[in-house]
Amino acid sequence: MRIIEICANSAQSCVEAEAGGAKRVELCAGIPEGGTTPSYGEIRMAKQLTSHIDINVIIRPRGGDFLYTEAEIGSMLLDIEMCKQLGVHGVVFGCLTAEGDIDVPLMRRLIEAAKPLSVTCHRAFDVCRDPFQALEELIDLGCDRILTSGQRANAVEGIPLIKQLVEKAAGRIIIMPGCGVREGNIAQIERETGAKEFHTSARSIVYSQMKYRNEQVPMGSSAVTSEFETVQTDRNLVKKMV
Repeated sequence: MRIIEICANSAQSCVEAEAGGAKRVELCAGIPEGGTTPSYGEIRMAKQLTSHIDINVIIRPRGGDFLYTEAEIGSMLLDIEMCKQLGVHGVVFGCLTAEGDIDVPLMRRLIEAAKPLSVTCHRAFDVCRDPFQALEELIDLGCDRILTSGQRANAVEGIPLIKQLVEKAAGRIIIMPGCGVREGNIAQIERETGAKEFHTSARSIVYSQMKYRNEQVPMGSSAVTSEFETVQTDRNLVKKMV
């Protein structure tokens, strides 16, 4: 059976994901940065507004690389504790050494702190030096799954490596393709890799209800088309993916 995980950017996106039939969400803030840890309030509201969907929370204190300072590690540990207190299903993180390998001691430290929550290694895996060594290390560490685009720009381009990872994992860990997974290519990725879990955003544009608009004042430094457009998980897109 195909399992769909939605990359949810808000509590409302979690509601939409549940309504569309997704099994799980990865709740993130900072989507343009590749996902950062959402706030206490966002996580708590996601739990409050949903009834049966699994909520996994990304533990990532900033965008950029996956080589963390002691201050950042401290922040990650506190965020993991917050997630445990809020009763989420799981957490999502990944840590690398400066040489591009899985930071095994740090991952072990975070995984131990997260118990008994489910643990997914995110796409830090896609920028590691040796994916097959990393696969075995993550299995030994007890991770439940790896989110990966096959170390390519999107999961379609990464199909050859994803297929190898699924075969080498041999059921010891879940390999979950993500990045660029869409209604039009999910069947191909499923068929050609043997993967059974898939990570997708399934978002559409939500237009502002503001009547008065000052279009001359951007609120951030990132390039956006309009301050009066946001994106949100679309339950109809989720249904099609499921």
